[in-house]
Amino acid sequence: MKTVFVDANVFLRFFTVDDRGQHDQAEELFRRAASGRIALVTGPPVLFEIAWTLRSAYRQTNAKVLDALSAIAALPGLRLTDGRIVQDALALAKASGQEFADAYIASASLEAGADAVATFNRKHFDQLGVTLQAF
Repeated sequence: MKTVFVDANVFLRFFTVDDRGQHDQAEELFRRAASGRIALVTGPPVLFEIAWTLRSAYRQTNAKVLDALSAIAALPGLRLTDGRIVQDALALAKASGQEFADAYIASASLEAGADAVATFNRKHFDQLGVTLQAF
């Protein structure tokens, strides 16, 4: 089976429908994956780009961004390269009210077995349940 890596703009056209032709093409790609005719894969940099674009260009709330990322993670026929970390990060972001990127860093640090996270962004990371490195 053919495997295709999906870029952020395909997901964005699908969700925003701001270009009907590209939306329809994206929808057909996702239908093909759902029916098992093609396998799709994407990764965290794509999800970060989607989150940033939805927040900055489309002025979506953090909750709407997390809903979109959750919908992507649940697409039939799509595999995430860091699936477990992404799922943990989405759950953490929803529970804490923090943004996906920070929650992903917190989840990735736990997955990596890190003892602490070194960041100057203590305000957000304090709410993510990770130990912060003292400076």
